[in-house]
Amino acid sequence: MSFEDTVICVSNLSKCYHIYESPRNRLKQFLVPRLKRVTGSASKKYYREFWALKDVSFEIKKGESVGIVGRNGSGKSTLLQIITGTLSPTHGSVETRGRIAALLELGTGYSPDFTGRENVYLNGSLLGFTRQQIDDKFDAIASFADIGQYIDQPVRTYSSGMLVRLAFAVQVQVDPDILIVDEALAVGDALFQKRCFQKIEKLVSDGTTLLFVSHDQESIRTLTNRALLLNRGKRIAWGLSSEVVLEYRRQLHEEESAYFSSLVMDMGAQASTSHNELPASESAAVRAISQDVSKKQLERLSFGEGQVRIVEVQTLDHESKPCSVYYPGDTLRMRVVCEANERATKLNIAVRLRNKEGVKIYSWGTLNQDMVALAANSNDPIFWFRQIASGEIIEVLLECQCNLGVNLYEVQAAVSFEATPDYMSQRMLHWVDEAAFFQVLMKKDEYFFGGVVDLKMRASW
Repeated sequence: MSFEDTVICVSNLSKCYHIYESPRNRLKQFLVPRLKRVTGSASKKYYREFWALKDVSFEIKKGESVGIVGRNGSGKSTLLQIITGTLSPTHGSVETRGRIAALLELGTGYSPDFTGRENVYLNGSLLGFTRQQIDDKFDAIASFADIGQYIDQPVRTYSSGMLVRLAFAVQVQVDPDILIVDEALAVGDALFQKRCFQKIEKLVSDGTTLLFVSHDQESIRTLTNRALLLNRGKRIAWGLSSEVVLEYRRQLHEEESAYFSSLVMDMGAQASTSHNELPASESAAVRAISQDVSKKQLERLSFGEGQVRIVEVQTLDHESKPCSVYYPGDTLRMRVVCEANERATKLNIAVRLRNKEGVKIYSWGTLNQDMVALAANSNDPIFWFRQIASGEIIEVLLECQCNLGVNLYEVQAAVSFEATPDYMSQRMLHWVDEAAFFQVLMKKDEYFFGGVVDLKMRASW
């Protein structure tokens, strides 16, 4: 360890698997090299190498919460298994300090023929606890798992949700120094997930180090302060969770665009694109949103194909004057200005609001209004039908009553192509994080409520 407060140190970690085309090749690889060494002749390999991890390095300090993101097959689970010691690396090293509690693959370490109670004692002993220590913690474990009489039934009779309840209860009640969670909570019901996240937050506040793997980007952003992005076994990004999640979304967008382009090529790119369809050309250099945002910052905080770009986002008051401070009940207006680089239609211009903790509060766009009008066969104008000319400036004003709690809020803006008016087939043309900010304050002597949103509750008696 390079520093006393570092609890996990991963240095140039690599893991290689040998992939055999057939059992015969596996047998050849076992026998032939040994015979070749006896005769002194060179031998060939009967396998191909697959590097699940390649030269991954990072350090985590005591009390930090770190998220790990990446597509399936990027090496996340392999990394966690090496950190927990259930898998050996090919190259590199991992050093850890303190007791590790890990919730990896569902059912790992549990004997299906043992009862839940017996498995609690088995896993507790594997974590280094005496029977008396487990006796002292058992009631808390059983209460948190909340599986009732099934605690004395064989684990093989458990549902996946019951199994993860028991596994998580054991891991968090043994006061770990390092808690590792690998997507296992996804099988739990909503109420249990809420309890788990509350327990994780308490453990982190008490000094437990958290390693959390999830495909839920909002959970990564909310639960962790730093994150690691893996792609095909390599470290792509390491830093603040908000920045790493943005890079992850950008990566997913690029892969989706490449897939879409390949489909277009396979179809033969028959004729020039009609004015009712949006071509799949790649975007050029991203321009500044406003005078307050530099080109370099915008490139870091945005992504998209670029046929239509967001060029300005403003928050306004009820008179459409620039405003950055609101009180509950005020009119909140958001002005989004876009520029079309090509002819376009079937567009959706939207915003998403997040508080300073990174929690998504609300998302809404022109398509939401269009869907209501279409469902009601209304004569109201439909933005989705609008034909946009190349070079045209599009301005949309989104308005609502500010019913938010006291906090600092970020506005994310997006313009997307929607092949159908139902959010089922979307391509992101331009997405911008931190497009604008505003603050909500409270006049406590006039009107007060607690929480993130005003539900306008009323009492009667």
